[in-house]
Amino acid sequence: MLATRSRLPPLRSLASLSPSQINTATRSPLQVFDRHAKCLQKDRAAARDGGNRSRTVDYVRDDVANRMIERFRDIKRNFSSVLDLGSGSGHFAKLLESDQTKKVTMLDLSKLSLERDPDAEFEVQVERLVLDEEKLLDMIPRNSQEAIVSCLSLHWVNDLPGVLVQIKEALKPDGVFMGAILGGDTLFELRTSLQLAEVEREGGISPHVSPMADPRDMSNLMSRAGFTLLTVDVDEVSVRYPTMWELLDDLRDMGENNAIIGRRHLLHRDTLAAASAIYKELHGQEDGTVPATFQVIYLIGWKPAPQQPKPLERGSGKTSLKDALE
Repeated sequence: MLATRSRLPPLRSLASLSPSQINTATRSPLQVFDRHAKCLQKDRAAARDGGNRSRTVDYVRDDVANRMIERFRDIKRNFSSVLDLGSGSGHFAKLLESDQTKKVTMLDLSKLSLERDPDAEFEVQVERLVLDEEKLLDMIPRNSQEAIVSCLSLHWVNDLPGVLVQIKEALKPDGVFMGAILGGDTLFELRTSLQLAEVEREGGISPHVSPMADPRDMSNLMSRAGFTLLTVDVDEVSVRYPTMWELLDDLRDMGENNAIIGRRHLLHRDTLAAASAIYKELHGQEDGTVPATFQVIYLIGWKPAPQQPKPLERGSGKTSLKDALE
């Protein structure tokens, strides 16, 4: 499943680091997630029933990819190639058209997820690379990419500030990074229901929903990583399920199982039953369904270049905002 950040250093402290401090931090990042376990989870999800099960739960990634491609098309520029970081099965890459780019390089931790769908489903030329997103510069040279995108994968990296620095380093000057990352309010309904059930049945709580970024900090992290001309906005995807059980099944088939180091591998059946009842009581809809909210943070940033437009100095404006509003 996709825990609160209460036991972890707040993301705000990372946002206050300078780029040189972030580079130092990347050599010994805080280990929150078991990356090997996450790779296995994604492999199993992609292989289950010949990939058919994972295809039925592409709806969240496909919806976010559609919202991202609209933003990408607003960039009036043609790219010779695009690097899709943490691409999965190519939810974003499948939407790229030949008038935007000629080639997409899909990079992902999971080989089976990366190779789930054939090249025929893509309009542009496809190259696939198996690589941990945390080690981007091990395979991608610095100053080599015109555009890097990432659609719903960065919430699983241990060192988000360090990965953002690597993305900026891999871009050419005036290259663009566009990303979508799950925010801290994602699956708040599931998190609260599980916590209340554990307190009631077991007398304590353990993390079941991954620590995720706070939208208020992402612009600071992007700026500290060295990006300019930043755009950060937040949206939500809400999905209704018959019960909590169907949500848990879909998260497994998405490869979004819990991968926190030190996680509990099993929950008592009566605790899960209590969580399902609490979920329905607190969040149930009139039609009998229960909602699950995915908070998505959209990011756009550019690598600095001499020809980029620069903001005017403070106080240099000649038009009064009051006059414009009137």
